[in-house]
Amino acid sequence: MPRKENVKKVMVIGSGPIIIGQAAEFDYAGSQACRALKEEGLEVVLVNSNPATIMTDANIADRVYIEPLTVDFLEEIISKEKPDGLLATLGGQAGLNLAVQLAEKGVLAAHSVELLGTSLEAIEKAEDRERFKETMEKLGEPIPESTIVEDVHAAVAFANSIGYPVIVRPAYTMGGTGGGIAENEEELIATVIKGLNYSMIGQVLIERSVAGWKEIEFEVIRDGNDNCITVCSMENFDPVGVHTGDSIVVAPAQTLTDYEYQMLRSASLRIIRELGIEGGCNAQYALDTKSNKYYVIEVNPRVSRSSALASKATGYPIAKVSSKIAIGYTLDEIVNSVTKKTKACFEPTIDYCVVKFPRWPFDKFIYADHTLGTQMKATGEVMSIDRSFEGAILKAVRSLEIGVNRLYLDRFAAWDDARVEKQLALVNDERIFVIAEALRRGKLSVDAISDITKVDKWFIHKLKHITDVENQLAAAPLTPKLLASAKWVGLADVSIAELTKKTRDEIRTMRRTHNILPCYKMVDTCAAEFEAMTPYYYSTFRGCEDEVAVSHRKKVIVLGSGPIRIGQGVEFDYCSVHSVWALREMGIEAIIINNNPETVSTDFDISDRLYFEPLTVEDVLNIADKEKPDGVIVQFGGQTAINLAAELERAGLRVYGTSVNDIDRSEDRERFDEVLTQTEISRPEGISVTNLADAVAGAARIGYPVMVRPSYVLGGRAMEIVYNEEELRDYMSRAVKVTPDHPVLVDRYMQGTEVEVDAISDGVDVVIPGIMEHIERAGVHSGDSIAVYPPQTLPARVIYTIIDYTKRLSVALHVKGLLNIQFVVARDEVFIIEVNPRSSRTVPFLSKITNINMVGIATQVAMGATLRELGFHSGLIPPRPYVAVKAPVFSFAKMTDVDISLGPEMKSTGEVMGVDYHYARALYKAIVGSGLNIPTKGCLLFTVANKDKEELKQLAKAFSEFNFDIVATEGTAKAIASLGIDVEVVGKVHERSSDIIEMIKSGRINMVINTLTQGKHSARDGFKIRRATVEHGIACLTSLDTAWEVLRVLEFMRNRRLVYTLALQDYVGGGDDLA
Repeated sequence: MPRKENVKKVMVIGSGPIIIGQAAEFDYAGSQACRALKEEGLEVVLVNSNPATIMTDANIADRVYIEPLTVDFLEEIISKEKPDGLLATLGGQAGLNLAVQLAEKGVLAAHSVELLGTSLEAIEKAEDRERFKETMEKLGEPIPESTIVEDVHAAVAFANSIGYPVIVRPAYTMGGTGGGIAENEEELIATVIKGLNYSMIGQVLIERSVAGWKEIEFEVIRDGNDNCITVCSMENFDPVGVHTGDSIVVAPAQTLTDYEYQMLRSASLRIIRELGIEGGCNAQYALDTKSNKYYVIEVNPRVSRSSALASKATGYPIAKVSSKIAIGYTLDEIVNSVTKKTKACFEPTIDYCVVKFPRWPFDKFIYADHTLGTQMKATGEVMSIDRSFEGAILKAVRSLEIGVNRLYLDRFAAWDDARVEKQLALVNDERIFVIAEALRRGKLSVDAISDITKVDKWFIHKLKHITDVENQLAAAPLTPKLLASAKWVGLADVSIAELTKKTRDEIRTMRRTHNILPCYKMVDTCAAEFEAMTPYYYSTFRGCEDEVAVSHRKKVIVLGSGPIRIGQGVEFDYCSVHSVWALREMGIEAIIINNNPETVSTDFDISDRLYFEPLTVEDVLNIADKEKPDGVIVQFGGQTAINLAAELERAGLRVYGTSVNDIDRSEDRERFDEVLTQTEISRPEGISVTNLADAVAGAARIGYPVMVRPSYVLGGRAMEIVYNEEELRDYMSRAVKVTPDHPVLVDRYMQGTEVEVDAISDGVDVVIPGIMEHIERAGVHSGDSIAVYPPQTLPARVIYTIIDYTKRLSVALHVKGLLNIQFVVARDEVFIIEVNPRSSRTVPFLSKITNINMVGIATQVAMGATLRELGFHSGLIPPRPYVAVKAPVFSFAKMTDVDISLGPEMKSTGEVMGVDYHYARALYKAIVGSGLNIPTKGCLLFTVANKDKEELKQLAKAFSEFNFDIVATEGTAKAIASLGIDVEVVGKVHERSSDIIEMIKSGRINMVINTLTQGKHSARDGFKIRRATVEHGIACLTSLDTAWEVLRVLEFMRNRRLVYTLALQDYVGGGDDLA
């Protein structure tokens, strides 16, 4: 029984949607915590707005509320559920800030809810910059000279007294939001204005910059009895100045002397004790190795991104232990779940090297600023484990899926030595590749490179090992001895093949002939001192003893989805986990391969065996050689897994589910056209062209506007809608290199409603759990649209056609498992846009809302069951009486220089869900949950393209009836005034008459509605306006469809009660009479 007798019911706050700086690590922490609390017999209430997570599944907590994470909604849920305790340290910064606000508003006291784990006092000591400073000074811990300012003058005065550069950090934010390094007064003023905007309490800390020192982190745990242990030390490859989330991180710390290590470890324990934190906590230090001086940078009094990394690196389940401490247990009472013998008060010991490498979204945002600083930009990360740093860093690079398999970028070959040396000084996402290039050329010494980059010489020596072997491979003939040393250093077969001008298959054959094989080692938390019970493995070519116990049961490999990036988020991890659970229920052994430390799928007790490895053909085949599985499932790991299917089948592995040939029939344009002809389904007219002249002629024949894109993309990369020949020529010259191998697709762009369907088929019957209608018309990527279930505006005939087309396609493509289809409905006619024979990003959302375990059923079907045996009938499952709305969440505040306008290229990083019996309230919940600040009064700015002016008139009229003041640019204002509406004219940015940007900055404009005009000049203007809204936290709608829905919400906000909550269990459990 829990030590705290009074706690019977606990509420856990999740972290909400995935944004840059707050990713899937909190799904992993939250679901681990909920499972730990339930096994103690407690009733668990979970609140989180993100439907793509495992933690919001109905079986993870007793009551799951998928509601907006705001004080109002939480207050309503607390008064309804009356929990005894609140656990807020597992929901990232979002959860922590909410707990503080609930306490300050008196909500917790009013309902006598105890804050479990870390106390409010401790949170404030760590988070409030002023109190943190006092606490550190009391302990005598050194911190950089700093001051807290609430206005710009004070900031400038302080910076002048200590000298530039200085670092700006807003209070109560995460991922460095709104902060940055200022080199001079001009930069300082701009950063401070932005920082004051983002801080919850309007405070900013200005401190001396220690950029260039070593950055070290310690993960520490303390219980209520004052027992403390350090779980793991971590060292950043990049010096201080780059946010840890954007740094390559190595665990355990590699370059510290014993004295430095003990000094920082002792400091961590002193600090966590003084702050009185109960549970996990993370301390970050800057260390000057020349003088043994160090500064405490910051302390996070919660489970963080680093905790997920430390958990996966050591096998020590920090979230689970933290939640048991929160309900009163002490470290010496909690059993270590990995060894099942030792207790949680043993410090983990590591006999291997772990590397974390960030995954940045620059492939999506080509024009974004690639410089790395104190503001985090990565969307996700990969982790790798090996016996050496060389092996681990090479595995990490292979895992990123950015088209590289070693520390080498083709572009650098063309650079001269001077340019390589110049690039070394730039801190960006490619720096480690530049260091390797410099080493390969041998013109600069290790010391010289270390002086320029401030990266420790030890790391650079290690990188030199790799480049030396690469140079040998390129120069000398390949002998078995040289091959062995290439594998010893960690190079992949494909890299060796590239350097020796052979094929990957030749290298693999030669390696197996000479018995150069990897062996698999176990992650056991205790350097093999005790036997571990949880099978969690990594591969190495530096070992002879293999630790995998291979079983002879029927077993299947499930491929995970790799790092989180835009277009492939936590949704696919959700699907992988459910597939593993379904296999285990069927009595089949499930083996998972994945490399993302933030996710539930890489948790130690999810699968029968976990291999922490890159998702490449070589790494997967090595595991298959070892395990000899019955087959592999690829349909749940997103595009990552689908892309491996053909190669794995060629190597003799059985692919369960839809066959590789049928996957190709849906992805290859010409083969898919044959399928459509055979099933008599129409698609928007289009052609595939291989040169400019054909494109121009084809577009003229089809008729503008047309949608253009390269023929081989995911997440809508480089797709655009062009409205005339001049724009088409511009696109062809700028966005794509058109060649006979890489054709460009030109399709007629249809302005209609986009509709999305997820279905499960066994090749005969087809079950459709639900149909979703998009609010934004076709042309906005489906991942960036607001989606509604069930559809609100489609006539019965259209729905019937969609069901019919879905059945025809599933049968024609012999789908066995999940499939996702996107349709466009124009003038009540249905056309098809694309088909994906795999799980899609809407599967978790639909599964939760319809209470159908889609992934579980699809897994059984892929393994040979029929839908009839599972008790299903062909067709659409009748829609439920409530409405669910999925809204996208963007991370634009984190990425400067990115245009926020929506188009065919996906830009959102996460999603939220609103569910209610009223469509308008569900919509309100989704929009509030996504963080859009909708004003109920004030001033609106309209500036729209000519093609939208007619539709805009009605919209402006409707907004003016809500007593909004309206301002508009000249052309737009004319259109609005023609209806007799009062409108103030403002100048465009380049006209400078009455500057729009100034109005946004001074807070005179409360919402902007801006649609894209064609033509470069205004695009730049529009861009400036849109960026200004982001920097100042104002809603900016770039689609008129979204604006109409916002109106509907405003109307609802005036007349109805807004805050109404129900648990997911009540919706799906048939409590429909409550409506």
